[in-house]
Amino acid sequence: MADYIYSMETRLTPDQQSGVNLVQEIARRAGLNLYLTGGTIRDLITGFPIRDIDLSIQGNPLKLQKELEKAGISIQGVEEDLRTLQLLMPGNVRAELNMTRAEVYDKPGKPPAITPATINEDLRRRDFTVNAMALSLNPGSRGLLLDPFNGVADIEAKVLRILHNYAFLEEPVRLIRATRLSARFHWPLEERTQARYDAAKENNYIEYLGKRMIGYELEQVAHEEDPVHIMRALEKEGWLKILHPHWTMAKVDASDVGLVVKTRQQMNELGYLVETGPIVMYFLARKMSDKDVSEVQRMIPRRDFVDKWKHLEHGAHDLAKKLTGKESAMPSGAWKVLTQASPENILFLTLSTRQQAVDQKIKNFFGKWRQVKEKLPFPEMAEMRITSQLPEYPELMEKAFLLLLDGKLRSHNEIVNFLKPYEPPPPPPPPAPKRGRGKAAAAAAPANGAAPAVPAKRGRKPKAAAAPVAAPAATPETAPAPAAEAKGPAKAEAKAATTKAPAKTVPVKAAPAKVEKKVPAPAKAAAKKVPPKPAKKAAKPAKKAAPAKKAPAKKGKKR
Repeated sequence: MADYIYSMETRLTPDQQSGVNLVQEIARRAGLNLYLTGGTIRDLITGFPIRDIDLSIQGNPLKLQKELEKAGISIQGVEEDLRTLQLLMPGNVRAELNMTRAEVYDKPGKPPAITPATINEDLRRRDFTVNAMALSLNPGSRGLLLDPFNGVADIEAKVLRILHNYAFLEEPVRLIRATRLSARFHWPLEERTQARYDAAKENNYIEYLGKRMIGYELEQVAHEEDPVHIMRALEKEGWLKILHPHWTMAKVDASDVGLVVKTRQQMNELGYLVETGPIVMYFLARKMSDKDVSEVQRMIPRRDFVDKWKHLEHGAHDLAKKLTGKESAMPSGAWKVLTQASPENILFLTLSTRQQAVDQKIKNFFGKWRQVKEKLPFPEMAEMRITSQLPEYPELMEKAFLLLLDGKLRSHNEIVNFLKPYEPPPPPPPPAPKRGRGKAAAAAAPANGAAPAVPAKRGRKPKAAAAPVAAPAATPETAPAPAAEAKGPAKAEAKAATTKAPAKTVPVKAAPAKVEKKVPAPAKAAAKKVPPKPAKKAAKPAKKAAPAKKAPAKKGKKR
């Protein structure tokens, strides 16, 4: 199941996938089961190009016309007796939505009696096993393949097999269809099918063929990848005269049909989706009389197909007139005209014009002018900070391209002058770094001649007692100052000892007094013996000096 879901998502074009999703959602809201059927499943499995989308719904699709049109799907034809809608989906995707039905034939070649049926009964009424398969698009069974007649095996064997012995008798058009499919795929008919084919041909079953089915086969021939090859195969089997009595290969413009196929491929590579069916049919019947052409057009059921066929010459004439007028005097003007024209008119004009100027502009449109786009973007755009992020960038590129076509942007100065109005303002300068307290202190320390201070860490403040210990050891010249000041605290300690002051009330500054006794009187000698210590390490001796505070008091008592 998952393999077929993957095949459907990869083999269908984005436009085809989008169209299928639209119909699927509409059917889901209506509560109807929807299936991908017929030739779409066959081409999905074989790998051949999927030209049309065949959809079958268990219900009346005619009731969904309004919902389909609201979703952007055009109704191109309605067959009320068969409950079938001919659709044109967005992206120029052709599709057919039919009711799952059962058919009962009373007479050969006559329209059958139609009754609503299930999907399995609908598959039984079909022509060949490779066309009698369906893929579920319903939420509960999406991707489930229904193949009651083993069509996958016939695809692997590359043969065409009818479903039952009366297939060619009930619908003689299947004789033409068998020849067309055999020529397209280069597959032979299965042995039993070939025997039934020869018997039907010998018994002239084809005389029961109705005009409506002939018109359907005519349109299918126009949509073939190699229409000339199909026409030759039909003429060989004698079916070309069945499509029209006066139709022969001598009246087919084979060279122009080949050019249609070749030009269509080139346009597809450039991203143009061209509906070539009406153009192919125009050249297939180009050498037939007007009366014969009108008869062929009346047999084709899809009127939109016939209308496009009829208006090909008129549309090409109007386009040629614009290309030779004032609006197309410059290359930029001709580019605008051809960009706005329909791909079908461009393709048909390419093959039918006899005006050299028109032909040259179309050739430049597909070749030389497209090479000019390779010069964009200009190198100057990066220097001027003009990037694709600017909102006016697409408009700028279009203007630059048109000016290049007309040869108006050749020099560096011309390009710069053109780009100046689109140049964005320069970015603002970056903000100046903020200066904190630590940076200010570091800048002030060298000015005083001292070592740069380490920025203070956040947290608890250091004790006040540690500060005066580290101060005397800065330089030898400043060493005497703390020594002289130490006498004051020493005397204060002596007086405090005579009055028997509690030890707890003694100031912490008594520690330097004991150090003062050990230090010699000359300041220079003290500077040499006692090296300077960091502030953090000097705080530890201050704590140990607290028990020695009683020493001066004992000496006072002895006196």
